[in-house]
Amino acid sequence: MIEREAGMGLVGSAYLRAVQAVGRRLGYGTSVYKRDWDVLVVLDACRPDALRRAADAVDILEPSDVTTVRSVGSCSSEWLEHTFMTGRDEAAVGRTAMVTGNTWTDRYLDADRFALLDEVWKYAWDAELDTVPADAVTDRAIRVARDHDPERLVVHYMQPHHPFVPDPLDGDSGMARTGAHSSEASPWVLLRRGDVSKERVRTAYEANLRYALASVETLLDNIDGRVVVTADHANLFGEWGLYGHPKQTPVSALLTVPWVETTAADRGTRDPDLTPPESLPVSRVYNADGDESRLEALGYL
Repeated sequence: MIEREAGMGLVGSAYLRAVQAVGRRLGYGTSVYKRDWDVLVVLDACRPDALRRAADAVDILEPSDVTTVRSVGSCSSEWLEHTFMTGRDEAAVGRTAMVTGNTWTDRYLDADRFALLDEVWKYAWDAELDTVPADAVTDRAIRVARDHDPERLVVHYMQPHHPFVPDPLDGDSGMARTGAHSSEASPWVLLRRGDVSKERVRTAYEANLRYALASVETLLDNIDGRVVVTADHANLFGEWGLYGHPKQTPVSALLTVPWVETTAADRGTRDPDLTPPESLPVSRVYNADGDESRLEALGYL
């Protein structure tokens, strides 16, 4: 059953279901494992047009470098399942190390399928930012690459997904992980309701993307191999009358994601010291302070 998206109401939900029914006829994309790469950098909810505009902020890519591919999911949970769990690439996944800030991994991935699964969100959550800082993901990816030298490495950043780190949006309730429902006050709900302008959200979203790219630039100075920069899915700013990234909505504007091919060489410019706890709980978010703030922020409580 497809449940109602936050803030849409009955009419909006009926429309979404109709779009989903049409979209499913269009089909999904092709697994990233059908392409060549050593390191896959995943920018959560990144639009190709936004990446082209942000390219000038870093030295690692040019706007003309940004091509596109069709994703296998319209939201993170779908992309994770279709990429690592339900496809025919089990052997390839078994040779892959994954370093991730995405908070859906413990529900949708099986750690035993990977050579290594480092869920950075479980121990490097920033309560003030209400998300996982990009540099925490970068630091762990560098350390995993140097210490384990995996055949393939997936590095999944939470940005440009909200909350927007350098330019927070008033009214954004932060990340929520509450089953089929999205946050009751995400930027996309606020935008749909007319509580904030599209330009204001776009400005904050693209500032968040530039923030992530600065950390990706550090990553590429400290790892070796063929690198692809892509996204798990894109993000709707009103296309088809929809906002954000609803689940099970395989429409082109949401499935079209960036694909940038480049190379990296470890110049040793960063020596990270972030380390996970010795043992990570499976069903609870690791919290060294013993409180439940991160659980609440993620929508567990």
